[in-house]
Amino acid sequence: MNPERAEADRWAAIGRLDGDGGEPDGIHLARTVTQEVRRTGKHFLPQPLLLRLSEIRGHRAADRTPHLQAFLDCMLDKHEGRYWNRTYLSLPLLELLLGETGEAPDPNRMATLLISDVIRFETQTETPAREPREPREPQEAREARESVDRDPPDPVTLRKRLHHALRFVAHDLDGPDADALVSAGAHAPWSRWADIAELLPRPTATEAGHWFDLTVQPVYVLHDEYFFIRALQAHEMIFTAIAADVRAAIEALRAGRLDAAADHVDRAAGLFDRASALFRMVATMRPGHFSAFRQFTQGASAIQSEQYKRFEILCGLPTAARMRSAAFTSVPSVRGEAEGEAHDTVVRAYLDLRRSARFDEAEWNRFRNALGGLEERHQRWKSTHRSLAARMLGGAHGSGYTAGVPYLAECLDNRLFWQRGDQRGAGHPS
Repeated sequence: MNPERAEADRWAAIGRLDGDGGEPDGIHLARTVTQEVRRTGKHFLPQPLLLRLSEIRGHRAADRTPHLQAFLDCMLDKHEGRYWNRTYLSLPLLELLLGETGEAPDPNRMATLLISDVIRFETQTETPAREPREPREPQEAREARESVDRDPPDPVTLRKRLHHALRFVAHDLDGPDADALVSAGAHAPWSRWADIAELLPRPTATEAGHWFDLTVQPVYVLHDEYFFIRALQAHEMIFTAIAADVRAAIEALRAGRLDAAADHVDRAAGLFDRASALFRMVATMRPGHFSAFRQFTQGASAIQSEQYKRFEILCGLPTAARMRSAAFTSVPSVRGEAEGEAHDTVVRAYLDLRRSARFDEAEWNRFRNALGGLEERHQRWKSTHRSLAARMLGGAHGSGYTAGVPYLAECLDNRLFWQRGDQRGAGHPS
């Protein structure tokens, strides 16, 4: 038989992965496709498969299965010429898993689940001593995992990655268990890491939880891209949580609750520490792996992060120059929000409250100190981001068609609360 015809027949048969009524079973279909992605890399999916997935997505039954619809939208992005950061990170599917039921995780908890998954993935790789282990996972999941287990890191790099990841997860756990977990990881022999990984949080055993494993679709086949995707997803979740706290601070200011507003700003600042911790984990990525897979991620870049830009416009309106820059032209929906008449910011709400309400100076100072703390954490985060990019990119351009490291260096001059008017240098973005 003609090899091309055989390949086409193979993927035409994917339509026979039926559920009730003869329609494709969404989760079974997604798992089968994910196995192929983990084997070849999303960039190299065969054309017959992509055409078959397009046919399945166009069927009316897909309208009644939002998880499958989101999965297929992300899987077909390159094929349809609409590839960008959200689809590279499977965010349309991942966001469906938030808040569907009372048991669904909030964004901050989702970040914990994502990095817990990194630890499980890394501890299921071949051991540094190259000793075989009894598998602890279903065969289907193991086959998908092994297909991306290409060139795992050396023992020193792996342990460093695991320790940073474990500290990130422990930050979200309660009480002495968190300290005990970090301590156990610091001193555990390699043979104990699989047991530590088993103690970490997992998605609930709901329909949504079953889709969690299908939200990593590497473009290539090198080991480090898996954890890189999870780290970027966790960043998006953290910024979703930060934006929620900043939005709550605005609501509190509008209600005249200055202390509550300060509490929300303080929580947002604290979440920046979690975001910075992710950089320490990403720093264990090998530049050779990064260079190898990023050639297939052109067009998908962190500059397209809607949640980060949403956090920024909730703090205060950016300068006109920044609004015209690639930072916001790359996220037109967020730019539209910022330019809308109903859009509110912390700065605007604060200045309005300052004119209309009486609080003693200690209360005003507490809120201003909270803003200062958030500004400082944000600046520190940007500086760390620039340093990490310099290590990974060198002089290369960013994958979002920016100048790369020089662009990030310019962003260090931006301030969140430059319009406040009650601080030295107010009214100027630097």
